[in-house]
Amino acid sequence: MKQFATVTVIGRDKTGVIARVTSFLFAEHANIEALEEQVTRGQFSMTLQASWQPRDWDADRVRSGLARLATELGMEIRLRHTPPRRRQRFAIFVTREPHCLESLLAGARSGGLAADPVVVVGNRPDLEPLARKARLPFVVVPWQERVEAETRALAVLEEHDVDFVVLARFMKILSPNFVWRYKNKILNIHPSLLPSFPGPQAYRQAYEHGVKIVGVTAHFVSMHLDEGPIIAQDSFRVRSTMTLKDIVAAGQRLEARVLVKAIKLYLAKRLDVYWGVVKEV
Repeated sequence: MKQFATVTVIGRDKTGVIARVTSFLFAEHANIEALEEQVTRGQFSMTLQASWQPRDWDADRVRSGLARLATELGMEIRLRHTPPRRRQRFAIFVTREPHCLESLLAGARSGGLAADPVVVVGNRPDLEPLARKARLPFVVVPWQERVEAETRALAVLEEHDVDFVVLARFMKILSPNFVWRYKNKILNIHPSLLPSFPGPQAYRQAYEHGVKIVGVTAHFVSMHLDEGPIIAQDSFRVRSTMTLKDIVAAGQRLEARVLVKAIKLYLAKRLDVYWGVVKEV
């Protein structure tokens, strides 16, 4: 069975980075499955997926070689590898709404999700009792200063050996610096049928516009707010008697279901992102 790994490279832009990294991987008998890079205001970011035949895979040798290369280039280079038979580990980011967290914990508890939640990160302490009840560590990361907050959150993810991240109504925006480190590995749920009504007040906007169908969208997080590749969507009809409170309640129930559905699709390895569009494979 092939061994797959993701390599992320981040640092000040300079000539020859892609060639140095790919040449090292070729020397380690890796096959480059996918590569994406960009330069933003002088910062170089690259995410690369590679595979090895079992006889060629030596995780310690690859990690130490990439560490040496990082020092030589003056850049951050990280290797993430999930052994084929290990269940994936995920972190849940929350703020104060409990419905998605409750659904994820219930799915993990019942075996409906073939992955293990290993830590809950909140920018507020409101949902700590739910995490503690599920015997999960809860880490409060205040988000007043985004750079400091993201540095702390990334350290938590490394500490818990996290494979992917689920934003369960997490009400803070992640920077490109964060997203590149987990590209197409951060799943979010948004309370509208994107691309309509981005931002935090989607239900209110839908109500005020008098729309007759309201929905929710699970998507990968990208560099742009609420514009990431769409994984799953669902909707419900708005009756003339429904108040904004009724719409929010119906939407929250749907959010929880669609987020779980998206995670199941992700874990089944049936998703591929091609030119910004998610395709089932």
